[in-house]
Amino acid sequence: MKKHVLITGATGMVGKALIKALLENQYRVSVLSTHPRFIANVQVFKWDVNRKLIEAACFNEVDAIIHLAGENIAKEKWTEQRKRKIIDSRVLSTELLLSTLKTIDHQVKTFISASAVGFYGDRADEILTEESSQGEGFLAECCARWEDAVESAADLGLRVVKFRTGFIIAKDEGGLPAMTQPIKWFVGAALGTGKQWVPWIHMADMVGMYLYALENSIEGTFNACAPNPVTNKTLTKALGSFLGRPIWPLAVPAKVINLIMGEMSIVALMSTNTSVQKILNTGYAFQFTQLEQALSDIYAS
Repeated sequence: MKKHVLITGATGMVGKALIKALLENQYRVSVLSTHPRFIANVQVFKWDVNRKLIEAACFNEVDAIIHLAGENIAKEKWTEQRKRKIIDSRVLSTELLLSTLKTIDHQVKTFISASAVGFYGDRADEILTEESSQGEGFLAECCARWEDAVESAADLGLRVVKFRTGFIIAKDEGGLPAMTQPIKWFVGAALGTGKQWVPWIHMADMVGMYLYALENSIEGTFNACAPNPVTNKTLTKALGSFLGRPIWPLAVPAKVINLIMGEMSIVALMSTNTSVQKILNTGYAFQFTQLEQALSDIYAS
């Protein structure tokens, strides 16, 4: 039996895929959930971040924590109350995990956390490495505060890994279904200028990176994106091709998107041209490096 891994955010898109992969690779898996439910071959523990309650037994014999918990940033419009909830779900949950570890005997050695490329904000064509500065706006602030909270794990002597996640390519969950819906109805078009960079990653590689971080002694922050980002226009055209639908030559103006989505429109309009040389230098081998290859796998299945 391999390591025992504790996962938060286990019912999310990445969490479900990661649990499946961990079990297939003979890991022992436990999860923390706000609403405990049955998960085959997984032990489920309860926590309540807002009330600072957690079943300390969840850490028993755990070697590594993978922290994915956080409110969906695209679920609702960004009111001030919603933005606070998005940040608190990430920061307070991290603080609860680490403050509990301080008070108990445990064998946790590794703390791996999600983050997001939103850290960089809207940066046009600038090539962004993990050393690039924090951007401006709510997403950048949220990611920075999230990462700062996670970094406190190093003070406990834990190996810390943070993945700044891009646009995950998965058929039935995440951003792809929302993006393909208008295309299926023959009203697909690029958004804004269409020139904004989209740092995509196939779900298999997103899961692969977490497994890689468990099995190798890497540490620090890594951009979790494929080596070849594409523009929004290129992504939209590629989806139209795979779905057998035409794409309108005129893009949806940014003003229209702002009117519909408010401040949250930055999710669709920001440009993030990420480099993944750092994770490549560690020896990680991507399964999907080209968008056409990734979409072919998604829609073939």
